[in-house]
Amino acid sequence: QVQLVESGGGLVQAGGSLRLSCAASGRTFSNYAMGWFRQAPGKEREFVAAISRSGGSTYYTDSVDVEGRFTISRDNAENTMYLQMNSLKPEDTAVYYCAADWMVSDVPIVDHYDYWGQGTQVTVSS
Repeated sequence: QVQLVESGGGLVQAGGSLRLSCAASGRTFSNYAMGWFRQAPGKEREFVAAISRSGGSTYYTDSVDVEGRFTISRDNAENTMYLQMNSLKPEDTAVYYCAADWMVSDVPIVDHYDYWGQGTQVTVSS
């Protein structure tokens, strides 16, 4: 079992920045591909970004405008993943979740995650 705890959410004005953190415990963090998802009110949860086990490969959703504004990263020594969010927009308002999946290969994945955090609220005011 992997336990995931998100933090760093909050209320920010449009154009501002936040950095989300996902702290992992319970298993060897570097064995897990990690990802960020979000769910806005009344909408389905959607994929945002993913990072491979080593952190050497990343992937961002192409369905929403996050690439260039959001940066996913991880520190395997600290068992933590991050999502740096810049130039935030009101449409980025959502609960943000981190997820983990045990992987043999060192590639990012967009689905089939086994472990999830409880989420952290991000609210962007206009």
